[in-house]
This record gives sequence, C-alpha cells and structure tokens, in this order.
Amino acid sequence: MLELKLMHKGKVRDLYAAGEKYLLIVSSDRISAFDFILPTPVPGKGALLNKISSFWFDRTGHLVKNHIVSTDIEEIRRQVAAPAGFDWDYMRGRAMLVHRAKRVDFECVVRGYITGSGWKEYLKQGSVCGIRLPAGLKEAARLPAPIFTPTTKADQGHDENVSFETMAAALPAGLAEKIRATSLALYKFAAEHLEKRGILLADTKFEFGLLDGELMLIDEALTPDSSRFWDAAKYRVGTSPESYDKQYVRNWLEGVGWDKVSAPPELPAEVVRGTLKKYEEALQKITQAG
Repeated sequence: MLELKLMHKGKVRDLYAAGEKYLLIVSSDRISAFDFILPTPVPGKGALLNKISSFWFDRTGHLVKNHIVSTDIEEIRRQVAAPAGFDWDYMRGRAMLVHRAKRVDFECVVRGYITGSGWKEYLKQGSVCGIRLPAGLKEAARLPAPIFTPTTKADQGHDENVSFETMAAALPAGLAEKIRATSLALYKFAAEHLEKRGILLADTKFEFGLLDGELMLIDEALTPDSSRFWDAAKYRVGTSPESYDKQYVRNWLEGVGWDKVSAPPELPAEVVRGTLKKYEEALQKITQAG
C-alpha cells in the first residue's frame, strides 16, 4: 500500500505524496482570482474541474502522454493507505492518482485571441511575450494564428510573462521547442472540438513534467480555471465576451471596487450560484456529443 502524506495546498488543489512514485491530486472547492484565494468556496466546483480535466486527458493521449494513473476512487482506495480521519467521501469525484513527474517550471500559455494580460501588453508594446502582432487589433480579436506565450510558474503571487527565448535558455536543449509544438497542437485540437459545441477557446495554459525523460501533460487540462471559454453566439470583437469560466467572479470583484491588495471580500450567495452555473454549463458543452 502507498502511504499518503499531504505535501502542498495550492490555490485550488491539494497535493498528497502517495509513496515515492505517485501523487494524489484533489480538486477543492476553493476559487482564486487576481492571485488571491477567495474566502468563499464554490461547493461542487472541484468535482466539476476534475471531470473536465479527466475528459481532456482521456482525449489528448494521441498528442502527448499524461500523468493519469486512475480517477476511480475505489481503485485508488485499494492502492493507498490514508491517514486516520481521511475523508474518502469528500474525495469521490474530485481526486486523481497520478505519476510523479519532474515539473517544468513554466506555465505554457496558448492564445488564440487577444485578451487579458496579453491585451494590456499589446496596448503598451504592440507585442505579447516578445511576439510582434499586427497593428490595430481590437480587444478580443482573433489572432492570425495561435501564439505560445510562456510565463514563470509561481505557486504564490504573480506569474510573469517571459519570451520563448528566456524559457528555452532555462531548459535542456530542444525541450522548449517540443513543449511549444505540443502546446499548440493541444490548443488546436481543443479549439476545434469546442467550436463545434459553441465555445471559442480564447486562451488556455498547460503544465508539463518529465518522467524518465519523456514529456508528459500534468496538473489540469482545459478547465474553466485554466482557460477562457467564450460563448460563440455572443462573441463580438471589441467587447468583453460572455464566458464559461471564472471571469464571472473577476468581473464581480472589479465591480465592487476591491483594490486587489487587501484581503478579498466574501462572495455573495448569488455570485457563488452564478459561478457554479458557469462551470456546470462548461462541463455540459465540453462533453456533449457532436
């Protein structure tokens, strides 16, 4: 039996060591925005995130291996020895047993549209992460082709946009190029899948690790926490499109005038319900046949 030991509590996920070769990743109901963990959880959110990630991991194995060992809670229980008081009922639907890979310490962002921090940088410099873009783009415009824009990986505080050259200089020869190509292939596959279901994939971020020298997709994949999903029917260039992700929460926080420095406010019940509804709609649309 693999012994479980809590290693790390992230913004959203709890990470347990399961022996030396595996990890147990648990998606909590915590929600973060502007690099803060908000004081109000969204009940059921973690299980929805887990289902969405599992869906994508299952369907992208032809592009890159991933770290999944099992998402079946009964199978996991047979393999691990949990400490006293461990709440297996809570874990149901929100836990995955994974291979323990050596994390690549960059977040691998792919942008198909100009928005968010990329839009802000474009307004100042005409580029994103050193990539020159056409002049005169409007907010939320579709880019001529998706671009790979890595960031530093920060467990606390801000991730910082960096150039591809900076990433390549920090990694073994050829690895950054492989990660870029894989990230763009994953984005293309997901964007085509989603567009058939009425969703535009504005941008998303991936995390990778190495296991015995082989590249592997880790953490989560194409969830509302790591992606901007826009309603294709309501998409308009020059506006902030309606989304199926935590932009709903960001908009509320900005609307109440929170300074993004002091402790964040509690979310009212209607915002919690509205957020959960967005995540439920995302799951339904992503996984529907089509």
